[in-house]
Amino acid sequence: MECTTVWAFPRRGNWATHKSDWRGNWSPEVVRNLILRYSQEKDVLLDPMIGGGTTAIEAKILNRNLLCSDVNIEAIKRTKDSLNFEVNNDSWQRVFRWDARDLKKVDDNSVDFILTHPPYVDIIKYSDGKIKEDLSSIHDLDKFADEIEKVAREMFRVLKTGKFCAILIGDTRRQKMYQPLAYKVMQKFLDVGFLLKEDIIKRQFNCKATGFWVNKSKDHNFLLIMHEHLFIFQKL
Repeated sequence: MECTTVWAFPRRGNWATHKSDWRGNWSPEVVRNLILRYSQEKDVLLDPMIGGGTTAIEAKILNRNLLCSDVNIEAIKRTKDSLNFEVNNDSWQRVFRWDARDLKKVDDNSVDFILTHPPYVDIIKYSDGKIKEDLSSIHDLDKFADEIEKVAREMFRVLKTGKFCAILIGDTRRQKMYQPLAYKVMQKFLDVGFLLKEDIIKRQFNCKATGFWVNKSKDHNFLLIMHEHLFIFQKL
């Protein structure tokens, strides 16, 4: 269990069915820390942007029930496949094709903990624009933040009072200038009623383009972004 506001996991977990080949997947160590700190066994968790299935695997191992979804059919298939292992508990994980901005099938005040890792605008494109609901097809930062506000509003609705919501999000650069995407997203969660419990800095490792970009950063005098923000919000 981490106990500070800086988290660093140089190695990716490889237990159970975890794999690191889904681009942008968050670390199993991050998910495990979040689940253990902010939920109890048998709680109902929600991850509405499940991606490669990391949250589903950890929820199953840690005896948490999980509602998870994605707009990407490949992500849904990947997640279902990742749940093909045995554990000594009777937890359930249900996988759906939902848009995170429209969780109407989830009841108000019914979820004990929300955790998710949304795309960082179109830095990694998961559908090449073929899925109109895909947030990773949005290039404009303000438009992306506006769409995330719809996600935050739905999360606030379904989360029980007093419970927590965790979001991992990073920043980017545009026209050589640093763009604080994470804080734009944070503000949208505050706007819908959440309070900020923690701002955790997560160090990034193993970025595939690091070697190339190290030279670019020297040639053009900019710093490589090697951290993300893990915001913990609470609904009071």
